[in-house]
Amino acid sequence: MAGTEALRRMGNELPLGNDPASIRLRVERMERLLERAFVVPGMRREVGLDAIVGLVPIAGDVVSALLGLYIVWEARNLGMSKFKLARMIGNVAFDTAVGAVPVAGDVFDFLFRSNSRNLKMILRHLDKHHPETRVIEG
Repeated sequence: MAGTEALRRMGNELPLGNDPASIRLRVERMERLLERAFVVPGMRREVGLDAIVGLVPIAGDVVSALLGLYIVWEARNLGMSKFKLARMIGNVAFDTAVGAVPVAGDVFDFLFRSNSRNLKMILRHLDKHHPETRVIEG
């Protein structure tokens, strides 16, 4: 029953709408999960599921790519240009291709954050075309 309660609360926290503010919140949270969800003890370096799941050969890289493509799909829902979408897909493809190389790819996953790059592109688009979605942090 506790698992059901946690799922219900998580659903309440993430907006399900297609409005720009809801999309902004979802992609920000997805990027955080994929790139900055945990801190590596001793290094004080944030890592996310992208780097951790990428440690699993082949399947981990496929899962990371699919999760990264979710952010691109949300960008498409915002009406971003085909050129920007292509750049975002290129970021995910590059991250996946290099991340698939044993050992060196795993190190690369800690350094190259394709999802953070894609989030920055989305945020610039939102700030320009939907300024009402901006969050002022104090």
